[in-house]
Amino acid sequence: MADIDEKGVLVIGLGRFGTAIATTLDGLGRDVLVVERDPDLAQKWSSRLRVIQGDATSMEVLEEVGAEDFRTAVVGVGTSLEASVLVTANLVDLGTTQIWAKAISRSHGRILRRIGAHHVVYPEFDAGQRVAHMVSGRMLDYIEMEDGFSIVKMRPPRDIQGFTIAQSRIRERFGVRIIGVKAAGQAFEYASADTRIGADDVIIVSGDSELLEEFATR
Repeated sequence: MADIDEKGVLVIGLGRFGTAIATTLDGLGRDVLVVERDPDLAQKWSSRLRVIQGDATSMEVLEEVGAEDFRTAVVGVGTSLEASVLVTANLVDLGTTQIWAKAISRSHGRILRRIGAHHVVYPEFDAGQRVAHMVSGRMLDYIEMEDGFSIVKMRPPRDIQGFTIAQSRIRERFGVRIIGVKAAGQAFEYASADTRIGADDVIIVSGDSELLEEFATR
């Protein structure tokens, strides 16, 4: 295979997760190659994506499609733990520098990390967690990063409405930081100490996940 631009991505599997990754990357103009075991799925997406029908648990198949030319790979195989582990191990052996792998459980994720996956994602768990946080308070969106740190989009609690960030002493009182504010009909702006929070504003807040939860339920 010819040399692949460093932004090229190899995607293994065309389930819901793999399809979402592949089509989004393709829409962003990235060079995407998909390897899908199921011939029907491969055929279905062949008019939209560059798809090769094959079993990525086989090292020979990966070598034939030129997988070693990709620095980044996404393992979208999640329902079969054995297949997920074999594909990930093959990519590790090929020297792939960034391997993103889908896991269906914490134990599955630990195995993937131990064999060399650089990033493990839990789509179903993460989606459920986001919805749970959003329905429990003022949150409009919720992203948990690592080590208990999160970023949320939310409506402002009543006791900071009408005050500047400095007047509210938000960091001192609540342990969180407002990093952006969007007034109705306006674009998001970076927040400063002099930014006044309106009742209809949307705010972006970062900090410890538990402190954010407390702040959002005030």
